[in-house]
Amino acid sequence: MSSSLSLPRSSDVSSPAATLPVICLAGPTAAGKSASTLALAERWPMEIINVDSATIYRGMDIGTAKPSREEQARVPQHLLDILDPAQSYSAAEFRADALRLIDDIRARGRIPLLAGGTMMYYKALRDGLDDLPQADPALRAELEARAAVEGWPALHAELAGLDPVTAARLAPNDSQRIQRALEICRLTGQPMSALLQRASRKPDDDANRYLTISLEPSERSALHARIEQRFDAMLANGLLDEVRTLRQRPDLHPGLPSVRCVGYRQMWSHLDGEVDLPTAREQGIAATRQLAKRQITWLRAQPDRVIVDCLAPDVVAQTIDVVAMALAPVGKS
Repeated sequence: MSSSLSLPRSSDVSSPAATLPVICLAGPTAAGKSASTLALAERWPMEIINVDSATIYRGMDIGTAKPSREEQARVPQHLLDILDPAQSYSAAEFRADALRLIDDIRARGRIPLLAGGTMMYYKALRDGLDDLPQADPALRAELEARAAVEGWPALHAELAGLDPVTAARLAPNDSQRIQRALEICRLTGQPMSALLQRASRKPDDDANRYLTISLEPSERSALHARIEQRFDAMLANGLLDEVRTLRQRPDLHPGLPSVRCVGYRQMWSHLDGEVDLPTAREQGIAATRQLAKRQITWLRAQPDRVIVDCLAPDVVAQTIDVVAMALAPVGKS
């Protein structure tokens, strides 16, 4: 275990739970966050706030590695199964929900434990949000209608003329982000890149209250092997049938954030007849590895994190030790 964060010693902590750090347990997919999360929440009076853009959806259990009903019954958990897959959920909505839950949990004399791998949510919570206009449903519908006729590459080319900086970092078929960038250009008359550059930020009033524990692999290939094993386990447990059930709904389609989740979009593509199952499996594993790479890159850019090797045999014990240093005065529930 290595650390760039100075943790409080037990003699330094004499305050009630409301002033203790909010524990954040982050890490790439397949790092084993669930085991450490449950161990922490059962040792101290904690409630879990899930930081995951996929487990928010009902009916998406296998491919999201959602905590089982038994696990959910063992400790209080929040932000699970809060949306139908046809709905969307923004980082701004997560931030508002998480801040409210942190206050509610502390008011009950308990400790918030944020756990998950959606790094955009952590960033929104701690750093605040860019001051950008809200979505315009009518304008979005217009852009979608145009894309249905012209194709998203054509709209990407249009964006390149309005906001070349943003267009340069987007793929020609990245429908969600192209739509958002064009929407902002139309609503503000300015390119999104310019607004982001000078946008006012709204960070948490006390960003130092977060203790971030990062479960990171000491060997990338070992994490890749875990990812492959976990994906195969999901397939064996019925991932394809889960996606087939979702696909039978007329209101769901590949453009939705829920269907774009890793694993789901590859199985959906197979069911659409675009690829065979072995190819979909390989694509799903590759996409999961890419997701893990992005997560690790984001984590390594965070200076104030305590690193625990997720491949260590005593990873849970190490994680408990880190938290014990910060929460020593708080007894077991």
